[in-house]
Amino acid sequence: MCRMSEEPKNSRGRPARERRVSSQIQREVMQLILDQGLRPGTPLPTEADLMDSLGVSRNSVREALKALQALDIVEIRHGYGTYVGEVSLTPLVDGLTFRALSQQADDTRALLEILQVREVLEEGLIRRVAATVTDAELDELEGIVVRMEEAGRAGDPFPELDRAFHELLYQSLGNVLVPQLLGAFWNVFRRVAGVRGWTDDPSPALTVRRHRDILTALRARDVQQAQRAMADHFRGIESRAGQATRGVG
Repeated sequence: MCRMSEEPKNSRGRPARERRVSSQIQREVMQLILDQGLRPGTPLPTEADLMDSLGVSRNSVREALKALQALDIVEIRHGYGTYVGEVSLTPLVDGLTFRALSQQADDTRALLEILQVREVLEEGLIRRVAATVTDAELDELEGIVVRMEEAGRAGDPFPELDRAFHELLYQSLGNVLVPQLLGAFWNVFRRVAGVRGWTDDPSPALTVRRHRDILTALRARDVQQAQRAMADHFRGIESRAGQATRGVG
């Protein structure tokens, strides 16, 4: 006989009410961090203090803290306590990597979707960079491109130089989230490429030229040309991704 009084359960057999309570506790811990102005690395109140202030059981507190640890909002140091986490984009990277790899029949499409998001971000930001980048930063970018050229002539891959170029490119904006987001997309691409065993960039000379085109447009403070150069750059990345290569430029 069906018992209507029983609460619906999730796949782990927990009542729906308990799931809501766990989610609510997570929000309350986050609010506590905000209200107290706790910075990354600062210790949180003890489990006993959290139990008292939130009015919940030890198990509920521990479950909430474990969930927040997965989001890098808190860091549990066994034997020492719980601290405010770095709140990095690592969970985003892990999630996007799993999403791409789980689409085994079409992981290239998943990577192209990530590239499209990065492309929109970078093409939009390059307009601002053209107006804010300093001569000193342009000289630093020049140094990176020269090192790319040297590596290409020697037949050496230069993914880290490529990454350094893009990280420096937006430095003048003073937006700390930009390099974090770009780094997240980069890490996803590299992780998936590594798992799939894709080859390195088959055309380093072309990759170098596209970076130099971006730099040339920025030196001329030509916003439209800088956007076109960035668009061409991404056309090349997407083409390589479609061919299951690992040039992430």
